[in-house]
Amino acid sequence: MKRNIVIAAVTAAALIGGGTATALATAGGDQGAARQAATTQASNDDDRNDDGDRDDDGEKTVSADVTASEAIASALKHTSGTVVSAELDDEDDGDKVVWTVDVLSGDNTWHSVSVDPASGKILGSHTDDEDDTAQVRAALKGSSVTAEEAAKAAAGKGVVTSVDLDDDGKNTSWEAETRKSGGAEQDWKIDLASGKVTADDQDDDED
Repeated sequence: MKRNIVIAAVTAAALIGGGTATALATAGGDQGAARQAATTQASNDDDRNDDGDRDDDGEKTVSADVTASEAIASALKHTSGTVVSAELDDEDDGDKVVWTVDVLSGDNTWHSVSVDPASGKILGSHTDDEDDTAQVRAALKGSSVTAEEAAKAAAGKGVVTSVDLDDDGKNTSWEAETRKSGGAEQDWKIDLASGKVTADDQDDDED
């Protein structure tokens, strides 16, 4: 009788919490194991977004062992040239998160280099077709701050998850996105000549 009451209670608690529980009834009953099953399912559901998909990007991003500047340095050892962007993102919309570093080589060939965020090893690379090569070359002409240096400068503001050349506006600069341990994101501008970091309030102005 007690075993049936425990199972009913656990099942009811799981339904109220929006989860499911599987209670394994044994001769003596195990209230601790049944309660753990319900608790584990509920905590896992907390990690899902509104569409029911698991939302792990934030956790993976902050826990990356290889920094943006280290990923860039690793990519340049594999492919020489000028790094134009580096981003920590899902590989082909999959579960694996990698650093993707875009390198413009001396012969104007674009290379996309994938770097392991845990070890810094090169996972692969391929060439890309880009139509803004001349624009990028012009924007970086006379620049004294590289993408690697921009990533290091922005690292003082949080974990850098991306650094990219912003050459769309009047004032060309490096643009970096950082994330703090609490999950808050912030965009920054890094001056191409001085390396000075300032907050990018463009989105706020548009709102």
